[in-house]
Amino acid sequence: QVQLVESGGGLAQTGGSLRLSCAASGRTFSYYVLNWFRQAPGKEREFVAAISWDDGYTLYEDSVKGRFTISRENAKNTMYLQMNNLKPEDTAVYYCAARYGGGLYKGVVDEMDYWGKGTLVTVSS
Repeated sequence: QVQLVESGGGLAQTGGSLRLSCAASGRTFSYYVLNWFRQAPGKEREFVAAISWDDGYTLYEDSVKGRFTISRENAKNTMYLQMNNLKPEDTAVYYCAARYGGGLYKGVVDEMDYWGKGTLVTVSS
């Protein structure tokens, strides 16, 4: 069993930055593809970014490319999402999720094995 806990959410202004963290406990991070999803009010949960477990390859949803950076430190069982140049449309609850094995591709909600409870990011205009 893996427990995921997000932190780092809060209020930012348009153009500002936030750094989210996702700490895992209960089992090693190895062999898990790690993902960030987000869910805005009244909308479905959507994929944001993913990172492979071994070679550090990354994948991003188009709207965050060039602004967000996903990274991980397996030794610390921690994943990060650096969010720069934030926009009001980035406002959402951000979730980290883990999928065991498989290749790197855009995360699918139903395929995740573990989820965190989320952290709220609010971007003011």
